[in-house]
Amino acid sequence: MIDQLTIDRILDAANIVDVVADFVTLRKRGVNYVGLCPFHSDKSPSFYVSPAKNICKCFACNEGGTAVHFIMKHEQLNYFDALRFLAKKYNIEIQERELTDKQKQQQSNRESMLIVNSWAQKYFTDQLYKHEEGKRIGYSYFIQRGFRDDIIRKFQLGYSLDKWDELYKEAIRKGYKKEFLQKTGIITVSETGKISDRFRGRVIFPVHSLSGKVVAFGGRTLKKDDKAKYVNSPESEVYHKSNELYGIYFAKQAIIKADCCFLVEGYTDVISIHQAGIENVVASSGTALTLPQIRLIHRFTNNITVLYDGDAAGIKAALRGIDLILEEGMNIKVVLLPDGEDPDSFARKNNATAFAEFIKQNETDFIRFKTQLLLKDAGNDPIKRATLISDIIKTIAIIPDNIARTLFIRECSTMMGIEEKLVLNEVNKIRLSNLEKPSLQKNKGEFTQPHSETVTENSPAAIDEKEKQSNLVEKPSVFDDFELALLRYVVRYAGTTLFEYKDPETEEEIVLKVAEYIQKELERDEIYFSLSIYRRILEEALQKELLEKEREEKEKQRKEKIEKRGEEYVKPTDFESKAFNPQRYFLAHQDPGISKLAVELISERYELSKCHFKFKEQETEKDKLHQFVVKDLFIFKNAFLQHQINTIDLNIKE
Repeated sequence: MIDQLTIDRILDAANIVDVVADFVTLRKRGVNYVGLCPFHSDKSPSFYVSPAKNICKCFACNEGGTAVHFIMKHEQLNYFDALRFLAKKYNIEIQERELTDKQKQQQSNRESMLIVNSWAQKYFTDQLYKHEEGKRIGYSYFIQRGFRDDIIRKFQLGYSLDKWDELYKEAIRKGYKKEFLQKTGIITVSETGKISDRFRGRVIFPVHSLSGKVVAFGGRTLKKDDKAKYVNSPESEVYHKSNELYGIYFAKQAIIKADCCFLVEGYTDVISIHQAGIENVVASSGTALTLPQIRLIHRFTNNITVLYDGDAAGIKAALRGIDLILEEGMNIKVVLLPDGEDPDSFARKNNATAFAEFIKQNETDFIRFKTQLLLKDAGNDPIKRATLISDIIKTIAIIPDNIARTLFIRECSTMMGIEEKLVLNEVNKIRLSNLEKPSLQKNKGEFTQPHSETVTENSPAAIDEKEKQSNLVEKPSVFDDFELALLRYVVRYAGTTLFEYKDPETEEEIVLKVAEYIQKELERDEIYFSLSIYRRILEEALQKELLEKEREEKEKQRKEKIEKRGEEYVKPTDFESKAFNPQRYFLAHQDPGISKLAVELISERYELSKCHFKFKEQETEKDKLHQFVVKDLFIFKNAFLQHQINTIDLNIKE
């Protein structure tokens, strides 16, 4: 865990304009900067960056936040990984919580394996470009496949020399340990202890994780007599085949923008489609699609389009895995490429426009596609047709959305020539039986959390789960606008003094601050915010204010003691800077839901230009808080009472 002091240093250093400018072309507009939004297909600049507030916001798709949350969204990192990303950018050393010896060893092993993989990737690439054999065999192969040099470099392709242990010897010379070369699968060790390079004589396709780290390799042979066309890295602490998608690191931003992911089978399919100008494509690398892979795509989009070549046997084998996508509630479409074409060859023959147009003209819904395919295969054989109908009904039954499921029942009953009522009854039977047992994918070991990844309070898995929980949708009440108006004061001015007076009975000085006043007024009339996220913001603001009062009281006592001793009191230089700042606190909140709401509450697309302040000092909202807060509280209470009156009137009529 990163300590709070380091988090504060990172937040202080992270300049929103610097951070966003690394990914978006910005231009000055008044006091702000604008650019094309990286989170949707933006044709006119709608992404605003405010240096004064240190936040960004798109006024079209509503994405935005602090520098941390921009990196979280753009690079698809959790909160702490985004902090590490920014710490690296600003050269800030991170002090993390002390780990146990076991955790230290696990972390050390993972880091060592990733370092070895990174070195191996550079080694393979060097051999491709600098060694005579690599240029003559490996580089020539890629060029013959139609890959441009910039694409070869982008995907960090390489070549392993056709020598028994050349890589192993070089790695040992460079100081890398045999233990980690073996664990990553870069070398193999026989029972007799003989060492050999796993990928010798093959062109290399590095497999990148979501964050861009090399976790594995795929090696393709160029020899006709070699039995194994592809050799892949074995499972390890850093690589779980069922969790990775080839090309996801290069595709994630394009998937978000297009709100769609193309799914293909192999490495070269991904690379060729990228080269054609379509980047929202990933591959399952020849394996059956797994639940972690589906959920990885689901983080970026709800829409998947599967590209198939004309191989009927291959299509039928792939259909089984695609049922899992439906169970996750995603939308699936299928494109069948022309006879004799696969995604690789088809992409090489077409540019991005022609490729996209073909997909648009030929994509079809998955269930309709599956029904047509199996009906054609079954012909007029009643037994085959009965089996087919049972298969289709099972697929329809796993669709979670009621409306979509009903539409498919209606359409498929027409296509299969059986009564809609019969299909509906069978679907309901299957769904009822599924409620009484775990869903099909949870019983498969390959879909469980890898045992090597320790799930701690601040591990990526735990943080992702927290984010999912925080994003559970609650329905706003009819008072949502009124509640947000009050919450806006909490996020902006929670600790600002609203009223200051003497208690007439005790003569005690009473100081009421914004958050405290709002809470007392609502509590007095037994009115509470409707959404848990609203209540949480108010509660956290009150807790922070309580801590702030304690801090001020301690400093007051310290001052009195010093003055009693006859010494001069000097306020600590960092006393003011450590004061609770609600805007800063909620904008940098670990919960992305709270942070995003804070951005909404403090964002203003338009601001008065400097000419308005040239001859007369303008009153700010903060100057008139005592009027605005009271007014909005009365408006909220009035709306609440009016709603109750209307409800009672309706009950009387009934």
